[in-house]
Amino acid sequence: WGATYLGIADHSATARYAGGLSEADLERQWAEIDAWNAKSKKLRILKGSEVDILPDGTLDYPDSILEKLDYVVVSVHTHFTMSEADMTKRVTRALRNKHVSILAHPTGRLLLDRDGYAIGLEEVFRVASGEGVFVEINSNPHRLDLDWRQVIQAKARGVRFAVNPDAHHASGYADLRYGIGAARKAWLTKEDVVNTLPVDRALPLFGSRRS
Repeated sequence: WGATYLGIADHSATARYAGGLSEADLERQWAEIDAWNAKSKKLRILKGSEVDILPDGTLDYPDSILEKLDYVVVSVHTHFTMSEADMTKRVTRALRNKHVSILAHPTGRLLLDRDGYAIGLEEVFRVASGEGVFVEINSNPHRLDLDWRQVIQAKARGVRFAVNPDAHHASGYADLRYGIGAARKAWLTKEDVVNTLPVDRALPLFGSRRS
């Protein structure tokens, strides 16, 4: 399929319903990734995690774990009924953690199933742009979050993006075409999307605030 690198980002420990990994599980996964990368010359695997944003805006793993990851995705999976002000504060606090690389499915919507939670996207985009956090265009056809109109809004605020499949099995990578379609509809270019870059350029951007 032409990719030269691939990120693995299982859910964090709190998301037990989705097979969330304990810290020990995560470290075992790292060993498997290291073994793969030692032998593969064609496809590099990046160490990632989709880390839950807890209700107070802290993250589900400590910084001592986050700093060892190649990239950190953060997202909301619980407490959807918070007020707009509280949800916005929750998410923007998470974005200010220096280890965070990507904000996933920012509105939390599930098409034909669940409306997005109340959140001040303008403030989220402002903080993401200022902190250098990429915002996800989620390609899963049940999410498509952000949608293309919100992508236009975010780009106008200086946001850059990651187009991700939200794949929970190998066949899910085919969903990338939907996210790419949304990015094109919003008139994004390759320069707007971090995972169009080669790995040696993308990795420093994922960890640009850690030093």
